[in-house]
Amino acid sequence: MKSLFGLQDQAAFVPGGYGGIGEAIARGLAEAGARVAIAGRSREKAEALARRLTEAGHTAFGIGMDARSVESIQAGVDEAAAKLGGLSLLVNCIGFNREQKIAEVTEETFDEIYRVNLKSAMFLAQAAARHQIAGARGGKQVHLLSVRSQLAMRGYGYSAYCATKGALVMLVKQHAVELAPHGIQVNGIAPTVVLTESAEKWRADPKRWEAFLARVPLGRAAEPRDVVGAAVFFCARASDFVTGQVMYLDGGITASQ
Repeated sequence: MKSLFGLQDQAAFVPGGYGGIGEAIARGLAEAGARVAIAGRSREKAEALARRLTEAGHTAFGIGMDARSVESIQAGVDEAAAKLGGLSLLVNCIGFNREQKIAEVTEETFDEIYRVNLKSAMFLAQAAARHQIAGARGGKQVHLLSVRSQLAMRGYGYSAYCATKGALVMLVKQHAVELAPHGIQVNGIAPTVVLTESAEKWRADPKRWEAFLARVPLGRAAEPRDVVGAAVFFCARASDFVTGQVMYLDGGITASQ
């Protein structure tokens, strides 16, 4: 089991790695044995998490990177590879939403969500693949999506979010096909609401929260550990024959709707 799920000798780059889900994943990868580089717009936050992981006995680094800039993405991936001594794993935890109903959507907001949720994924994958191919040892790429990559959101303004997350599903499939000859597997994780700080706006609205829970066959929101387990699986040897797939961590929502 250690050979299937252990990540010893693996070098993992986790952009968006100090957010609620990202931090849990970065910590989980480190505990599984990987060397980890965490990146985000705040170098201070990335370095602070890296220090906490280092103090816990892991190897970790913090990197400043702006996902809205292709130049910054490329520089961030290169810095991560240099600090880690190569790059074998990419776990892309970047993504955000601004709710605007169809009559309210602005070009500025739509373009920003596209740049952060989809365009950054393209160029993170490209930059990581260059290092993985050069290393000639295969590798894994994992993108965080959302249950909204398959299901629309009734009653709220999710045009840009759903469109970009849906497109990311096809990006995962296309990259899986292109990178397969190099022994690189590409997959996605699509959770429903995860109990992190960002979920508080859902819980703060009892009507919205109760309606959400009523749609989940398992009757609860996702915990960070649920996402960590999927991320470790997709990064480990256990998933060597899995590529181009999206795992819906949704408590059964997509099975029933």
